[in-house]
Amino acid sequence: MKQNTFVLKSSPHFRDKDSVSKIMYTVVLSLIPAVIASVYFFRLKAVLIYITCVATCLATEAVFLKVRKKDLRSLWDGSAIITGMLLAMTLPPSLSLDLVIIGSVMAIALGKQVFGGLGYNVFNPALVGRAFLQLAFPVAMTTWIPPVTLNVNTATFATPLGNLKFQSSLTQGALIPLKDLFWGNVGGCLGETSAAALLLGALFLLFRRVIDWRIPAGVISSLILFTGAFWLAQPDSYASPLFHVLAGGLIIGAFFMATDMVTSPINPLGTWIYALGIGVLVGLIRLFGGFPEGVMFSILFMNTFVPLINRYTRPRILGERRGAS
Repeated sequence: MKQNTFVLKSSPHFRDKDSVSKIMYTVVLSLIPAVIASVYFFRLKAVLIYITCVATCLATEAVFLKVRKKDLRSLWDGSAIITGMLLAMTLPPSLSLDLVIIGSVMAIALGKQVFGGLGYNVFNPALVGRAFLQLAFPVAMTTWIPPVTLNVNTATFATPLGNLKFQSSLTQGALIPLKDLFWGNVGGCLGETSAAALLLGALFLLFRRVIDWRIPAGVISSLILFTGAFWLAQPDSYASPLFHVLAGGLIIGAFFMATDMVTSPINPLGTWIYALGIGVLVGLIRLFGGFPEGVMFSILFMNTFVPLINRYTRPRILGERRGAS
C-alpha cells in the first residue's frame, strides 16, 4: 500500500502557479529602473557597490547552506540577490568596499541564516546589514558625495533630510526642490535618490500583485497625516508632507522593504496596523529624533511586532468562541 508523503516547508506559501523564485526575480526586475538611475547619478561607485553586495550575499549564503547541509540549488531562488541589491540601495556611494562586504555578510548571516534561512527571519535582512553598518561605522555611513550630474566640486555633500534636520530654519535654503527629489538629482543613498525610478518599479509590483497595496498606502498616508499636521500648524518650521514622501528612503522602504512577505503581517487588519505604525514612527524620528532619517529603524521596530500582530488580528473561525486559543 502506497503511503502519502507530507513535506513541511516554511512560509511564504502559495496556492497558485507562482513560486518563491518567480516572485523574487519579479522583484529583482522591478528594481532595475532604480539601479539604472543610481548608476547614472553615481557612475562607477554605484556599479562596484552593487556587484560587491550581490556577490558577497551569494557567497555568504552558499557558505551557510554548505555548513547546514542544505541544497545549494536554493542559492538561486533570488532571495540573496534581492538582499544584495536592496542593501546596496541603502548605502552611501562613498562607502568603501570593505565595509560593503561586512554589511553584506551581516545581512545574510544575522538577518537571515541565523534564524534558519528564508521564511524564518524576523527582520528584513537588507535592513539588518545596514543597521549593523550604521551602528558600527556611523561616520562612513553619514558621509555623502554629490551626484556627478550636479558638477559640484566638494568632497562631502548633505542629503535633503540632512539639510532639513540641521538647518535652524527653512528660510536658509534647507529644502531641496521637489522636482530634484522626484527625478533624483540629489545626494543620498544609491537607491533612494530617484523617486521616479522607484515608483516605476513599484507600479510594476502592484500590477503583478506581488506586494500588498495596503502596506505602502498605510505607510505613506500615515506619514502625510503626521507631518502634515505640524506643517499646517507651522509651515515656516516644518517641511511639507510631499517633501517627506519624496525625500530619503520612504518610497524604497514602503514599497520594497516593508512589503517583505516573511516579515510583514498576513491579514488585512494586521497589515494596516503594521503600515500605519511605520509611517508614524518615520515622522516622529524625522521631526523630533536625533537622526535625519527614520525609515530603517521604523521598519525594523515594527518587524518585531509582526508575530504579535498576526496573533491578535487573526480572523476568528466560524463558530469559534471568543478567547479560545
